[in-house]
Amino acid sequence: MIKLQVIGHLGRDAAQNNANGTPVINFAVAHTIANKDAQGNKKDVTTWVDCAYWTDKVALLPYLKKGQQVYVEGIPNSLPYTTRDGKAASKLVLRVSNIQLVGIKKEDGYNSVNAATQPHIPSAATPQAPLPNTPPDNFDDLPF
Repeated sequence: MIKLQVIGHLGRDAAQNNANGTPVINFAVAHTIANKDAQGNKKDVTTWVDCAYWTDKVALLPYLKKGQQVYVEGIPNSLPYTTRDGKAASKLVLRVSNIQLVGIKKEDGYNSVNAATQPHIPSAATPQAPLPNTPPDNFDDLPF
């Protein structure tokens, strides 16, 4: 068995389709690697992976928006197709078996997920109460 794991960003909003009555969520993940060419110039190389998640867990659909970072794994397939100019080509398609939201998509400086559901993490500039350095009152009563 061949298994492919990809961490990348969604290139478009996910769409739900039905194939023979079975729900499938389709989306594309972009994975970019920064390389340098022969002259030393930075050049980004992006690989696109078309994904098909055959599942009844369609409640995940609202979270799969363009720009969202995800981890996906599954079985890869290479599908042939014909380009617009008539040339034969192939594309990488992943039949997803596992998907996880990795990062939080930010829009205008705010999280796209409801801020009320996010834990509050104080900044380093926020003064914190010092931790007590004294042992508890019942320190001598410990059973060991």
